[in-house]
Amino acid sequence: MTATEFSEVFSLCQFLPGANVVNFSVVFGSRVRGVPGALVCFIGLVGPPFCIVLALGALYARFGDIAALGRILGGMAAAACGLIAATAAKLAEPLVRSRVFWGFGIVLAAILGIGLVRWPLPSVLLVLAPVSIALAWWERR
Repeated sequence: MTATEFSEVFSLCQFLPGANVVNFSVVFGSRVRGVPGALVCFIGLVGPPFCIVLALGALYARFGDIAALGRILGGMAAAACGLIAATAAKLAEPLVRSRVFWGFGIVLAAILGIGLVRWPLPSVLLVLAPVSIALAWWERR
């Protein structure tokens, strides 16, 4: 692939639904060897992680009641929570820098609606997304 072809295919893959890497592997494989190439690229990219997850699931089904494994998975869950919190902090940084204080109200409303009141996420998004867009439009007017 030339640099131009790569850019065109990558742009297409970003537009298509799904993971960009998976889309790119399928398009690349189809350009090189047609449908068989696309299948080989897809299976080569998705197959090994799928097998690893199946093996880990089988191991957990067999040894999941071991107390030490429960403590290990609890520690991994805590680490995952920390990573999610760090990602949320990075995503919130532009909001803090822009001094758009109504954005914090939107975030607080989402946390209250989903976390405390237990409304479904799609319902909360259907309400808060238009409100957020309207507030951003009103501020830039």
